[in-house]
Amino acid sequence: MSAGKRPVMDAQVMSEGRRWAALGVLVAAVLLLAIDGTVLYLAVPSLTRDLAPTATQILWIGDIYSLALAGLLVTMGTLADRVGRKRLLLIGTTAFGLASLLAAFSTSAELLIAARLLLGVAGATIMPSTLSIIRNMFADPRQRTRAIAVWSAAGGGGIALGPLVGGALLERFWWGSVFLINVPIMVALLVTGIILLPESRDPNPGRFDLLSAGLSMATIVPLVYAVKHAVSDGLDAITLGCLLAGLVLGVLFVRRQRHLTAPLIDVGLFRNPAFSGAVLANFIAIFALTGLLFFFSQYLQLARGFSPLRAGLAEMPATIASILVVGLVGVAITRLGRGRAIAAGLGLTAVGLLLVAAAEGAEHYLWLGLALVPVGLGVGLAMTLTTDVVVSAVPPRKAGAASAISETAYELGVALGIAILGSVVTLAYRAFVAIPEELPGTVQDRIRDSLASALSVVEPGSDLAHAAREAFVHAMQITSVAAAILAAIAAIAAWRTIPSTRD
Repeated sequence: MSAGKRPVMDAQVMSEGRRWAALGVLVAAVLLLAIDGTVLYLAVPSLTRDLAPTATQILWIGDIYSLALAGLLVTMGTLADRVGRKRLLLIGTTAFGLASLLAAFSTSAELLIAARLLLGVAGATIMPSTLSIIRNMFADPRQRTRAIAVWSAAGGGGIALGPLVGGALLERFWWGSVFLINVPIMVALLVTGIILLPESRDPNPGRFDLLSAGLSMATIVPLVYAVKHAVSDGLDAITLGCLLAGLVLGVLFVRRQRHLTAPLIDVGLFRNPAFSGAVLANFIAIFALTGLLFFFSQYLQLARGFSPLRAGLAEMPATIASILVVGLVGVAITRLGRGRAIAAGLGLTAVGLLLVAAAEGAEHYLWLGLALVPVGLGVGLAMTLTTDVVVSAVPPRKAGAASAISETAYELGVALGIAILGSVVTLAYRAFVAIPEELPGTVQDRIRDSLASALSVVEPGSDLAHAAREAFVHAMQITSVAAAILAAIAAIAAWRTIPSTRD
């Protein structure tokens, strides 16, 4: 290979200490992005009072961040392979800090949705680079698995830590503080990233295809919008049109990738059952977890009456369990092999979700806290090992593209989990809530819209408020069971498709 063709990469000549210090920077970036995906959950009641969003706007506020991430990760992962992973990560870090300022000081639901969209775009420039830099820094498979375990723990732990961070901030400050806290952290990441991170890129990336980039985004957005529109307006022409558009554009995207010499996604990888099974397992694990957590924080505050901080602490069992997985990954691989370990993680998730469904109606929190432990352990184990399978399937020069596939499954799981399971919660709540006919029409509409909206127009201790809370609890139980069924299906798929290799 000529000097002009050599990759800009010093990852392999880094000292051991600098390599793990650089991992710390990448893990901090992922932790912040994951926290930002869920930190707003506890702020929904307070921002509802200030900005008066509709139920659909609440879903968009929660979902648009992950939707933008999911839609752009493939594009940004491929771009990172071309322009340099460190460079794109640092650009994204700067943009993320600026978008956080806009979100913190939003004065309307529409402006907050736009700010969350920009946060998602900025986040999409950061996420693929983190995992692909890890792939290039750690050539040894054992070290790479350990590093990815730490990376996954940051992602899974951040999802659960978000409500705790949000709760602590909301005890003292207004809801915008959950975004403002990003700014000093991003400045610190920018400085340490410049110093510690190695640069790397694909030496022969091929031509960047703008049409493929547009098609990848245009496939995802209509599908998620169709789900949201169906909740608010039913199965109408717009819903069907968006579903059809997403499917058609998806087919066109896949066909184009098959004929390009430098595709945005190497769809040939999906012919490998282990690769496909790992991506599917990753998607369903995070789909079940985040789809449940989005409304779980509201359940703790609105149905159980917890303060924001207490609600965040109540979700800590899942956080702690997902972090403990780092120490269990090696044992799981040695005893079970990768495929069976992933299946075991998903099976444990399913059991935990069923226990959560049962405990949500219990009088004491203890049972709910215990039920969250297997959920955190199962999701953490499944996410770590599926990510390892995906990124280990490609050579280091294609790390950005493979990372983008893994993280697209992750972020699409977040987006669709909130959209679909969140929609199940909303529809089930509306089916269960009993509204007296003598109430004014506007009050009936507010009660029917969501529990947060209902509690803003009825007396907190009234029979009607109690009935609304009971309806929400039943809706959460149905959603938890639905998520458990999905996790069980994914466990079976992982068992049958992913080889149980041992290091």
